[in-house]
Amino acid sequence: MALSSREIIDTMMADDKMSQWLGIEILDYTPGAVSLKMTVREEMVNGFKVTHGGITYCLADSALAFSANAHGIRSMSIETSISHLKKVTTGDVLTVQSKELSLSRKIGVYEMDVFNQDNNIVAHFKGTVYRSGIEWEN
Repeated sequence: MALSSREIIDTMMADDKMSQWLGIEILDYTPGAVSLKMTVREEMVNGFKVTHGGITYCLADSALAFSANAHGIRSMSIETSISHLKKVTTGDVLTVQSKELSLSRKIGVYEMDVFNQDNNIVAHFKGTVYRSGIEWEN
């Protein structure tokens, strides 16, 4: 029996040590339009005292994975990119909302904007996934 989008994302999250370490909270389980939230902690900053770019990247990448897989087909990223637009610092609360641009039998294309607590965009992420054709099942 096929799993619901919530069951798929919760299953993924249970094994996703990076998303757990980031402290990600899932706000929306909609396939292709997942929304996540996290708070930047002190151990996430680099030598310039700003959040390491990999933190913002990982948040957006988790949104990509959850969004694509929530359709019920096991999917993996094959290309991603990020543009960092504003600095992020300790204590910032980041949210990301995925937007599905294209979905075919084998490929999905998504974009995500990452916002801070003041609703300022701090990063723009684009990702392409390969859809394996293998369904998520119990």
